[in-house]
Amino acid sequence: MHHDISLLANLAIALVVAFAGGLLARRLGLPTIVGYLVAGMAIGPFTPGFVGDVEDISQLAEIGVIFLMFGVGLHFSLKDLWAVRQVALPGAIAQMILLTGLGFAFSQWWGWSPLAGLILGMAISISSTVVLLRGLMDNGVLHTSAGRIAVGWLVVEDIATVIMLVLLPIIFGEQNEHSLITSVASLLKAALFVAVMLFAGRKLLPKLFDIIAGTRSRELFILAAVAIALGTAFGAAAFFDVSLALGAFLAGVVLSESQFSHQVGDDVLPFRETFAVIFFVSVGMIVNPVYLWAHLGQVLALTALIVFGKAFLTQLSGFFLPANGRTFLIVAAGRSQIGEFSFILGKAGITLGLLNQEQYSLILAGSLLSIMFNPFMFRTIKPIEQLMQRYTPKLWQWFDTHPLQPVDLALPREGHVVVVGYGRVGQHIVTVLEKLGIPRLVIEIDSGRAAEFNAHGVPTLFGDAANSDVLMHAGLERARALVVTLPDETATEMVVAAARKIAPNLPVIARAATTKGVGRLISLGARDVIHPELEGGLEVMRHTLLCLGYPATQVQGYTDAVRRDEYDFTVSSPAEHQALDQMVRAARGIEITWRMVSEQSPIVDQTLAEANIRARTGASVIALIRNQQLIANPKSSTVFQAGDLIGLIGESEQIAAAEELISGATVARAPALAGR
Repeated sequence: MHHDISLLANLAIALVVAFAGGLLARRLGLPTIVGYLVAGMAIGPFTPGFVGDVEDISQLAEIGVIFLMFGVGLHFSLKDLWAVRQVALPGAIAQMILLTGLGFAFSQWWGWSPLAGLILGMAISISSTVVLLRGLMDNGVLHTSAGRIAVGWLVVEDIATVIMLVLLPIIFGEQNEHSLITSVASLLKAALFVAVMLFAGRKLLPKLFDIIAGTRSRELFILAAVAIALGTAFGAAAFFDVSLALGAFLAGVVLSESQFSHQVGDDVLPFRETFAVIFFVSVGMIVNPVYLWAHLGQVLALTALIVFGKAFLTQLSGFFLPANGRTFLIVAAGRSQIGEFSFILGKAGITLGLLNQEQYSLILAGSLLSIMFNPFMFRTIKPIEQLMQRYTPKLWQWFDTHPLQPVDLALPREGHVVVVGYGRVGQHIVTVLEKLGIPRLVIEIDSGRAAEFNAHGVPTLFGDAANSDVLMHAGLERARALVVTLPDETATEMVVAAARKIAPNLPVIARAATTKGVGRLISLGARDVIHPELEGGLEVMRHTLLCLGYPATQVQGYTDAVRRDEYDFTVSSPAEHQALDQMVRAARGIEITWRMVSEQSPIVDQTLAEANIRARTGASVIALIRNQQLIANPKSSTVFQAGDLIGLIGESEQIAAAEELISGATVARAPALAGR
C-alpha cells in the first residue's frame, strides 16, 4: 500500500536542517535565527538539492504563529494593553503612517506604480510578532515596561493590519455592490468575533479547563490547551474572516485571568518553540538568492530603511511620548524588522493585482536580511545609551525624561548570586540570600511567575536559560555564584556548560536527577552537584552515625567525602572500614577526624617528625591512608605526600589547630596539650 508522506517528509527535513543550521550558527557565534533562515534557503526552490514543499512548510509555520500569539495572549491582558495605551497607541499609529510614506517614496524612486508603493509602505510599517517576541525573551526584557510597551505596540499594529486586510478588497477590489456588501460583512464578523471571545469566551473557556482539571488527566489537559489554541484560531479564520494570529491571541487573552494560565503556557511551550523554528525556515525558503544578487542595490536600500529607518523613527518618538530613554532604545531594536504580516499584505497585493512577483520578492528579501540583522540591534542598546549619556548629556536628559516604572527593578551588577529556576528550592535560596543581604537575580522561564517576582521586589529575568541568550544578561562574570535548581537534568547541563564558557571561574552549584548526571555535571564544570534522592539517604546515614555516638566532625568528614566521590558509597575497601571501626571503638569519647593533605599543604615532603604536629597542636597522628592502604601508627620517618589521609585524635580545639596546620592556615592558638 502506498502512503503519501509528503507533509511528514517536509516536517522532518525542515527540522533536521534547522537543527544543523542553528548548531552551526551557534558555533560561529551567531544567533540561531540566522541558522534557521539559511537552512530554509538551503531547502528552498531556488537552491540545488532537496526542495521542500513551500506550501506545506508555510502551513506548518502558521501553527508556530498561532502558538506564539496564544502564549502572548496568556500573559498580556487587556489591562496591560490599556496600561501602555499612552505610548503604544499613538506611537504605533504615527510610525505606521510615517513608514508607509517613506516606503511609498522609495517605490516612486524605483519607478513603481503608486498602488504598489502603498502596499510596500504598509508592509514595512509592521514588525514580525515571532522575531520581536524572541528578541525580547532572549534579552530578558519581555516583562519590563519596555517589553510591555513593545508588545502593546505590536498588538496595535496587528489590529491595524487586520483592518488593512479587510479594507484593501473594499478599496481596490472589484467595485460592485456584491463585493462591497461582502467586505462590510467581513468587518462586522470580525467585530462579532472579538465580542464573542471577550464576553462569552471569558466565561466558557475557564470553566472548560475547570472540568478537565477535575478529571486529573494530564493528557486531556495538554490536548485541551492545544485544541483551544488551534481550534479558536481556525474558527476565527473560517467563520469570522479574522486572521489566525489574532484569533489565537484573543483565546490566550480569555484564559489569561484563569488559575490555569501558567500551566497552559507550560504545556504549549514545546509546540510553540518547535513550530516557531519552522516559521523561520519557511521565510528562508521563499527568498531567491539570485534575485538578491541581481537587485542588490534595492535590497540593501530597503533593508537599511527597515532596520535603521524604523529604529530611528521609533527612537525619535521617545522625545514626545511618556516613556524613558532605555525603553525606546529597546522598542526601537525590537521593531527594526518585518515578517509574517508583511508577507500576508504582500500576498493580498498580488491577489488584487497591485504588486508583481518581483516586487513581492523584494519585500521577502528585506524581511530576510532585517530578521538576520535584528539580534545585533539589541546589542547596540547599551553602547548607544552610553554614547548619548557621554557626548550629548542634554539630549539624553530630554530623551530620558520619564523615570523607570516601579516594576522595572534594577538588576544587580556585581557580587550577586544567580538562581536559575524558582521552585521550592530556588525560593528558599532566594529568601535566605535576602535575609543575609546578598544581591540575587532569578532567571525564570514562566513569564507569569517572572512578572509576579518582579512585582514582589525579586529582580528577575524572563527566559529559558538553557535555550536562549538570557544568561548573557545575568552578569555571570561579576557574580559570586550560580545556583541551578531546574528539575530537568538536560536543561541543567546546558545551563552549566553555557555558564562555564561565559564565566570560567564562577562557582556553580547544580541539582542532578540521576547518579550519572552527577558525573556529567561535574565534568561540565559544576563545582558542587546535589542529588536530592541520594542526599536524603546520606542525611539519614549522618543522623544514624550521630545517634550511635560517633563524633560530629568525623561524620561530617565522611559525608563530605561521599559527596566528593559523586555519592559513591563503595570507594573504601572492607579492610579500611574495619580499621576505622576499630579505631573509633578504641578511642571512644575522643574526637577522631580524617584530613586530606592537599598539594599546597606545607607538610608535603616533610616527615612526621619534621611536621611535629603533636607538639604544635596537641593532636596525635594515629593512622595514615595512602593509595587505599592503611598505615597504622606511622613512624616518625614517614614522609607526607599529597593525597594522604591523616587520622587525628584529640579534643575539638586540638583537631581544629591540626587542620589549620595541615591546610596551611596560620595556627593562632597555643598548643593546649603539647608534650602530653
